[in-house]
Amino acid sequence: MKILVAEDEKSLNKVMTKRLHIENYTTDSAFDGQEAMDYISMTNYDVIILDVMMPKMDGLTLLRQLRAEGNETPVLLLTARDSVQDKVAGLDSGASDYLVKPFQFAELLARLRVLLRRHASSASNELALADLSLNLKTYQVSRSGRDIMLTAREFSLLSYLLQKHGQVVSRQQIQDHVLESSYEGISNMIDVYINSLRKKIDRDYTVKLLHTIRGAGYVLKLPSKD
Repeated sequence: MKILVAEDEKSLNKVMTKRLHIENYTTDSAFDGQEAMDYISMTNYDVIILDVMMPKMDGLTLLRQLRAEGNETPVLLLTARDSVQDKVAGLDSGASDYLVKPFQFAELLARLRVLLRRHASSASNELALADLSLNLKTYQVSRSGRDIMLTAREFSLLSYLLQKHGQVVSRQQIQDHVLESSYEGISNMIDVYINSLRKKIDRDYTVKLLHTIRGAGYVLKLPSKD
């Protein structure tokens, strides 16, 4: 799971990021609203933790802009303001939940778990492209009715590519969202997983779905007819 922590108080941002890492969440940190918007434009997050009072762009303005653009990522607002009017303003702007500072980290984790469960239950368990299908709940993968056995990493990679089908996914995005690792041999691992996945979903089929875009990354799509 990938979380954006948008909080201009650097010490609090650092503490939250460190604790989330311990809980096995992958995180990015932003320290002002514009930086947060830049991250969101380049990356898909499972949850955004968003401070209301930030420089360059405040949290409520950022949140309203996200919702206007159709971005439905769950947003947990952080604020020192605890009046009913402030909470209503945050929720009316599109917040999924509201947490008042100071807070216990255990409560933050509990709120995140609720948001993640709620978002997962509202999303379809089925991902598909042409005759390729994947079920996020049962972990079943098939093509043309034939079951395909994948490792856990291959399944994560395929589900990510299916969610992004038609879009070019860079090696860095795969590293961040699927492998969640930064050690020296990660580039070779990406090659191994891509090649293994390609053999399993494409080798025995005339129509190839997984394509390499030289210098850019990979895309899961039907080939063009020209």
